[in-house]
Amino acid sequence: MSEEIKVQLTATPGEKPDSQKLGFGKYFTDHMFVMDYHKDKGWHDPRIVPYAPIVMDPAAMVFHYGQAVFEGMKAYLTDSGKVLLFRPDQNMQRLNCSNDRLGIPEIDGDFVIHAIKTLIEIDKSWIPTEKGTSLYIRPFIIATEPCLGVRSSYTYQLIVILSPVGAYYSGGLEPVKINVESDYTRAVRGGIGFAKAAGNYAASIKAQENAKKDGFSQVLWLDAIEKKYIEEVGSMNIFFKIGGKVITPAINGSILKGVTRSSVIALLQEWGVPVEERKLSIDEIFEASQQGLLEEVFGTGTAAVISPVGELHWKEHTMKINEGKIGELSQKLYDTITGLQSGNLPDTRNWTITF
Repeated sequence: MSEEIKVQLTATPGEKPDSQKLGFGKYFTDHMFVMDYHKDKGWHDPRIVPYAPIVMDPAAMVFHYGQAVFEGMKAYLTDSGKVLLFRPDQNMQRLNCSNDRLGIPEIDGDFVIHAIKTLIEIDKSWIPTEKGTSLYIRPFIIATEPCLGVRSSYTYQLIVILSPVGAYYSGGLEPVKINVESDYTRAVRGGIGFAKAAGNYAASIKAQENAKKDGFSQVLWLDAIEKKYIEEVGSMNIFFKIGGKVITPAINGSILKGVTRSSVIALLQEWGVPVEERKLSIDEIFEASQQGLLEEVFGTGTAAVISPVGELHWKEHTMKINEGKIGELSQKLYDTITGLQSGNLPDTRNWTITF
């Protein structure tokens, strides 16, 4: 796509939030990127406009049939004042994978990355500089055609909004407590679990709320059929270090193919740490815990990067991990990935884009 991006700047710039009190996803920058799709025109009219509410027809198909996908990315400001993106091509590939599953037309990933860079340049002053902060990037696509008929929409909007954020968890890198969900189901093979679709997250909210009432930060999902095999945490992929070997559930059609997940696997392989992608049961995890072999557990995702797990609760069992402290490998992975993302470590893998 070679269409020029039109730019309309806001006449009323917003006040920047306190960078030490950002939280996650609470504040939004002055502008957003918008692009439309029509089945007869394709993707067209790319533009950057002031951040504002979206006006939509009550019959817009996204409200009734759930055609909505999104991505999560981050931008960082380096010490030299450059902006850095971490593996954005992977996010675009995954967005198109989600599009395909939900019957949404493919986007030109290179053009959307160009649009994101243009948007960030305009709102660059919103990028926080405190340690652990970043500019969160949320591209999403919604079905906009007003029609009460169960089929793919003929029109869509792709929108990108930006949010200065702090740590995903208020406790920072402190190990979290996770409840293993035994009643509810998030996704099933053959469904949309591998897509970053809005409906996947709607399906997880009830269990997440119940877990929080009981003092847990997240829910660990088991497979939908046997309620036996580990899948993923609500907002993260999950890894287990057992007897010196790192194991993570294989991509099976109901697990999101995380960008941070694939980065962690690549780093572990480089470091000579044994790593396996395979089916992994909760019984195997519990047995390893009983034998003292469960050395570390950590989640991976764009929002939290690396999230060490200090405690797993499954039915009547409580599994303590590494005395509730962050493990050596989890810390090394966090330091390496955040070092690459901030530009403080050399990028020998061509994972980053600076501009």
